[in-house]
This record gives sequence, C-alpha cells and structure tokens, in this order.
Amino acid sequence: MYKYDAIDRQLIAERVAQFRDQVRRWKSGELTDDEFRPLRLQNGLYIQRHAPMFRIAVPYAMLNSTQLRKLAFIARTYDRGYGHFTTRHNLQLNWPKIDDVPDMLAHLAEVDMHAIQTSGNCIRNVTTDQFAGVAADEIIDPRPLAEILRQWSTFHPEFAFLPRKFKIAISGTKEDRAVTWFHDIGLHLKVVDGQVGFTVIVGGGLGRTPIRGQVVRDFLPWQDILSYCEAILRVYNRFGRRDNAYKARIKILVQALGVEEFTRQVEAEWVHGKGGPATITQAEYDRVAAHFTAPAYETVGEVALPEDKAFQRWLERNTHPHKVAGYAAVTLSLKKHGIPPGDITSDQMDIVADLADRYSFGELRISHEQNIILADVRESDLYALWEQARAAGLATPNIGLLTGIICCPGGDFCDLANAKSIPIANAIQARFDNLDYLFDIGEIDLNISGCMNACGHHHVGHIGVLGVDKNDAEFYQVTLGGRQGNDAKLGKVIGPSFSAEEMPDVVEKIIQVYLENRHADERFIDTLDRIGIDPFKNRVYEGRAHGKAKAAQKEAA
Repeated sequence: MYKYDAIDRQLIAERVAQFRDQVRRWKSGELTDDEFRPLRLQNGLYIQRHAPMFRIAVPYAMLNSTQLRKLAFIARTYDRGYGHFTTRHNLQLNWPKIDDVPDMLAHLAEVDMHAIQTSGNCIRNVTTDQFAGVAADEIIDPRPLAEILRQWSTFHPEFAFLPRKFKIAISGTKEDRAVTWFHDIGLHLKVVDGQVGFTVIVGGGLGRTPIRGQVVRDFLPWQDILSYCEAILRVYNRFGRRDNAYKARIKILVQALGVEEFTRQVEAEWVHGKGGPATITQAEYDRVAAHFTAPAYETVGEVALPEDKAFQRWLERNTHPHKVAGYAAVTLSLKKHGIPPGDITSDQMDIVADLADRYSFGELRISHEQNIILADVRESDLYALWEQARAAGLATPNIGLLTGIICCPGGDFCDLANAKSIPIANAIQARFDNLDYLFDIGEIDLNISGCMNACGHHHVGHIGVLGVDKNDAEFYQVTLGGRQGNDAKLGKVIGPSFSAEEMPDVVEKIIQVYLENRHADERFIDTLDRIGIDPFKNRVYEGRAHGKAKAAQKEAA
C-alpha cells in the first residue's frame, strides 16, 4: 500500500497545526460558528444529533495493522470505544469532543492518516473495489491510479468549494464492485487493442434524486485521466447550481444540459488541458505503482479443509477467489445479529489488526458493504482464522445474504435522518436469525437509509428501505429491484410506507412470494425480474384496503 513521503507528512502536520489554531480561535470568539463551519468540515468534523461526529478517511479502502490499532486507540481514548465503517471507506466516531479533535488528528498523522475532504463541498475520498490487487477477475489493479487521483484531488485549490460534494469511484474488474454507475464520476479500467484506458461515466448518484450515470467517453487513455477529470469539474464548477443545495450535484447539471451537450462542453474545456502538466507520465505511474507490489506469496499445494458444517458455511459466504493459487480473500463480517451494521469495537479493531499481521501480511481493506477484508490469506490458515474470528464475533456467515444488511446510522445519530435505521436492521435480523433458512433463501441485498441522502444505498438494494417522516412519525418506504454491478439499476417504490412495527412482516411477505415463485437455483433478483413487482406488492398490501374500509365505516358510524 502507499506509504507517505516527507512531503505528505509535512502537509498533514501543517493541516493539524492549522486546525488546532482554528479551534482555538473559534473557542475564543475570533471565529463565528458560521466561519468555523467550513473549516471543521474540511477536517471531517460534523455536528450531529447528540454530539459531534468525526469522519476519518480510508483512501480506496486500504489500511495496515498499525493504522487500525491507532484507530482502536483513538476510539477508546476519545470516544466510546467503537467506530462505524461507512459505505464510502470512512470510519465515523459518533461521540468526540471538539476540543479533542486536533489531538485525534495528530494521532492519525503519526500513522499516515487524516480526515481531509471527508466532508464539505470538495472532492471526497476516492473509492474502489475492496478486492483490488487480488481479485481473480481483475483486468488492471486500480490502486495506483486511485492513489494518483487522491494526490491530485487533495487540497486542489480550484475544487475546494464546489457547488456540492463530489465523489469518484474506480473499478478495475470485469464485474463492477465499486458502485461506479452511481458516483459523480465513475471510472472503468479497460484494455482496447493493447492500450489501457477508462470508460468515463458522469452524473450518477443516489440521494434525493437518484440517477444512473451516463458514459461521456467510451475510451480515455489512462495518461489523460487527471486532465479529463479537471475538464469535467471545471464545467461543473462553472455551471452547477449554487442557489439550491438540492439541485447542486453534477447529476442535475448533466440532466439539465443533456449528456450530449455536457460532453461537448467537457471536450471543449479539455482542449486547454490535454497533453499539459496534468498528463500522467509513465515515470510518475511507476513511482506510485511501486508501493503496490505483491506480498511474498508462497507456493502452496492443495489443502484439505475440515468438513465442519459451520466452517463450510463460512467458507461459502465469507471467502472469495484470489488470483494466486492457494490463497483466498476473507471478509470479516460486521453484521452480527443485534449489532448495528458496520460497527466495530476498539477491542475488535485490535483483534483484526492481530489477525492481519498473522494471516494477511499486515494489510486489510474496508468494503462499501461495511465489512473488513483480509485480502491475502493462505487456504491452509482459513480454519484457524475462522476460529479466532468467530470468537471475536466477526465470522457471521451472512455476506450477500438477507441479514448482511447495509445500514446508515440513521436517526439514532444523524441530524439529517427522518427515521431510525439501526432498529429496523436489528428487527429484520432477529426475524431471520436462522442460518438454514438464510442459506435456503440465498443471495439478497437489503439496504436501509434513514433519509433521502441514501447513505445506506437503499436505491441499489434488491430490497431497499427508506425512512420517511409522516406526520411527525417514523415510517418506511420499500423499493424492489435495485442492484449494483455492471447491470446497475435503481429500485422501484412499491407503494405507501409502513410503520416500524410492520417492517419485519413486510420483508417476510416479500421473501414468501420469492420462495413460492422461484425456479431451481434462481436468485431473488432473477425471480423479481421474471415475475415483476406486482405479486410482491399485492402480497404486502393484501388486507390493507379491507382494513382501511372497516376503519372508515367504524368512524362514520
């Protein structure tokens, strides 16, 4: 993974000192709350429902064991002993004191970490596939280019105050696992006639107005990616709405102009930068790529693994093909039933750091599904790893299953949320707390967001749940048919919203329709595509109309 040099460390140290002084001036009254707000946001500090929230960057998902131990120390010392991994490769701490944040930043700097651009109207954390560099279906390792994008975007003076936040995702595999179609810029690495380049997608996003992005360049040479992104951002910076926060994202601009006109303007802007200083040279690529060398893999023969049923279930759901024979990528589940999805305690962080040192060359990844990955585990070590992960509550075999829920913090923490997310996730997990049944149901993505900002990616869940405010009460809208991947689609709303108490029954009815109609070995999403949304909708709402009619008659009487 990338290691900071003297320039990186100087930049981060200066930022820590700068923010320490900004906090001092704010406390002394030299800075007003309004003046302090953009300064704290640039350092990952929000004001949430009950306390500040501090968001730490994990660029393109990569951590080492030393960094994870530091995160454990910070959460234990300055917060309540746990953190929450988000859908965008960040760690959030929900209870810090503002006075402590400069010290927290200083501790992060000791291990080459920061909170820069994890919030605010700037280019956010660059994300990619959690299996980058080891995936069996990888075309090109995206990490060197993700790091180049990170270096280019950090402190970029022209893009520090964009109309709204801006997110970039890059994929280097045959199957997109980085949700690139729903980012402001999505980048697909590809090889055409022996040349490496990108398909460039612009204008995707979830939130209040979910839109699948559109291709503006089918093939762009990799050397030109910075200058082309600059052209996109300049068009956006010039014409993006600044008078209405709800219409300020680039997806709205692309829709307003039309993709053809937007592309024309980008190409016209690119004329001024193409071939200029932002062109990536082979020497610069090689410099960065040298940090992403493969670890010292061993030649490993075939391994006979125990037939233990629980272990075999874990192997099926939590291990993933590796490009090197004799190795596997392992997902440590942060979706244990009854625990807020994505949450991890300081003690668990220390345990994972030890597991990474023992079994995965000291490195680990964070997925946008809010789990942790050990990317380079020998198959002969899988049973020992499973036993230790299970003892730590990190081996729930539900990756890709119904209870492996993606979930934002929701109304328990977030000041923007309309409804709570975590209790809904826990209630659904409790209803389906039967592994035999879960494995029989098979692959289903269930995503929950507490508001229209869609931090839980509910739009792309096979089953999506959105918290809504209805007459000052918490209700939940359900969508079906969303998905990520190459065939990414937005889910469709099935009808009126439900109370919190109804949600486990609603999900169970949806599952019943699937089980009654599926063909052999057919996934939920395939059955839904084949029979359509109406059978699910009819089952969920049956009896509702009759019940409302009876209530109306009773009230009239």
